[in-house]
Amino acid sequence: MSSAREEILQRIRTANANAGVTSTSSQRADSATTQRDSSSGSVGAQATTPDADGSSAAADVTPAAGSPDLVDLFVERTEDYKAVVERASAADAGARVAAALEGANGVLLPAGLPEAVVGAVDASMAREDPGTPDGLDAIEAVVTTCAAAIAETGTIVLDHTAGQGRRALTLVPDLHVCLVRADQIHTDVPAAVSALRASVEAGHPLTWISGPSATSDIELDRVEGVHGPRRLHVIVTTD
Repeated sequence: MSSAREEILQRIRTANANAGVTSTSSQRADSATTQRDSSSGSVGAQATTPDADGSSAAADVTPAAGSPDLVDLFVERTEDYKAVVERASAADAGARVAAALEGANGVLLPAGLPEAVVGAVDASMAREDPGTPDGLDAIEAVVTTCAAAIAETGTIVLDHTAGQGRRALTLVPDLHVCLVRADQIHTDVPAAVSALRASVEAGHPLTWISGPSATSDIELDRVEGVHGPRRLHVIVTTD
């Protein structure tokens, strides 16, 4: 270790000792806890649990997937991305999808969508997957379910299994209508990744969607629809 580094570390140790700090690691942990608790939109809580020696320690309590607080936060964060978000009962989801698709020039309905949703869409609008980029470009909308959603980031994750279709179906059409069940909404990215473990182990591709496609790469001018749909309409089913 260089003498300069050792000198700096020794000064830190001396300062901590003078201030009554016995562990820099515990200091960092306390600081991280304070920052986490004071951050806006935090959905975690802390509970005090006794240690084996009778002392108390703070432990994080993560809300269960689909809890009302998580749903509220997911809706708020997703709307921040300029997506349209609405809530509906499972029984009313089909009607909401049909309303969101009004006036669309063709819609893709991947295999595995709920029958009530498929039945609610005007049959004359439905299109088969054309299998080519040009063919997809001629279809205005797609309806999918999802594999998971994240409250803290307003993100939807697709694993392209039943009800979601292949990846290109949700990247080329201009409008993506996505059905999200409340019980699929998780607190944060680690919780969602844990829920997606089976999909990852099965080798399914994951598409992470945080709002409509938008970029400001050129002269900081916002341009929508470059890397995916310009419009995202999310329907959260709460039962």
